[in-house]
Amino acid sequence: MAIEIIGWDIGGAHIKAAVLNARGELTAIRQKPCPLWQGLDKLRSAVDSIMHELPSAPYRHAITMTGELVDLFAGRDDGVKTIIETMIGLLPGADLLIYAGKLGFLNASKLDSRHYESIASANWLASASYAAQKIGRGLFIDIGSTTTDILLLDKGRVKAEGYSDYERLVTQELIYTGIVRTAVMAIAECVEDRDGEVGLMAEYFATMADVYRLTGELNEAHDQADTADGAEKTVFASARRLSRMVGCDFDPVELPRWQRLAENLRARQLQKIRRGCEKQLARGSLAVSIPFVGAGVGRFLVKCLADSIGYPYLDFSELFPAMTNVNGMTAADCAPAVAVASLARGY
Repeated sequence: MAIEIIGWDIGGAHIKAAVLNARGELTAIRQKPCPLWQGLDKLRSAVDSIMHELPSAPYRHAITMTGELVDLFAGRDDGVKTIIETMIGLLPGADLLIYAGKLGFLNASKLDSRHYESIASANWLASASYAAQKIGRGLFIDIGSTTTDILLLDKGRVKAEGYSDYERLVTQELIYTGIVRTAVMAIAECVEDRDGEVGLMAEYFATMADVYRLTGELNEAHDQADTADGAEKTVFASARRLSRMVGCDFDPVELPRWQRLAENLRARQLQKIRRGCEKQLARGSLAVSIPFVGAGVGRFLVKCLADSIGYPYLDFSELFPAMTNVNGMTAADCAPAVAVASLARGY
């Protein structure tokens, strides 16, 4: 008998959940802050909050994760093991499937340490695999709050060169840059200001969320991380934080100056992602009719890249045509959670 499925993407900073009904239709999407490095109580609280918001039902659960990376754990194996044990405790008696990348889905109760490496940080493969199955060929780009994944899709499969985080950093299929949590000092060593270049301070004064508040592109529903100084999430507060990066005090009359500086930082981040895209495009002969598939809360940058390079853009949400915006979130915002739920329907 077909049952409803909840797909879980357990990250180090957020937890995302997507619900598919018995007909395979996406009916709910949730995202909660989950600063897992602060303790397992953050994971318990986020999962409990999501489950209380959803109708009571005999759900099957499909789980993928990246949260094993946080420094709460001694290492990845410890993180994977602890997260799975915690989810089993939070969902007693439930049918839990764990996504193990190339190994597919494994029953949570039958796992052992041999599987942990395949489970760790495999959420990107769920999203890209689902997209590959739906469209056949393309370039899948997921720009999130913290990281960017760039995967070549061909003949319905993901043509990944790397699978571990290390391998993917080498191949630039994983670029550690995102539109919310990334520190501004990680984007560039200098920035254009007042018709010249000025060095950026190597201090955690501002994040890319400040940049995208100033460009007007950050959706409030996606802005769930704390600011660098713990202060408010306003345009003026963001400009104040950004001004500190170049050793200045903020004067409200100079807001246009800091908006221009934000645009320059945006361009530098976009260039970094573009280089990763060009590296993947060089591996195959993708016709210009093949789409860039955009996922993640920063996918507005994917559309910019597609337009500038000359490829069509396809939003990941369009792979779920019956889905409408739910609580300000779409399928593309939580692609791994949606994908892992969809892939689990065949198990």
